[in-house]
Amino acid sequence: MPTTHLIAASEFCIYHHIEPAFIYSLQQSGLIEVTVVEEKLFVEESELPQLERLVRLYHELDINLEGIETITYLLQRMQDMQRQIVTLENRLSIYENE
Repeated sequence: MPTTHLIAASEFCIYHHIEPAFIYSLQQSGLIEVTVVEEKLFVEESELPQLERLVRLYHELDINLEGIETITYLLQRMQDMQRQIVTLENRLSIYENE
């Protein structure tokens, strides 16, 4: 895997003033995916928006890991339900146009 799309977790932690243990906790909870290269922890570039959201919840809003897991689960459920609503509206529009 090319390292050009990987961000060193240590650099991310320094920039956001968080402990590396927080990233390990997020990874163990299944909230983010990390990559280990030569015994160093890296975060994929595509994971950064999610990771930054989680850091804001933890750091700025003072929400613990269990709360973050719950919030993430509920947000995912909402997105799934919104997709389902759009699908149902599209199916319904077929019958309304007849």
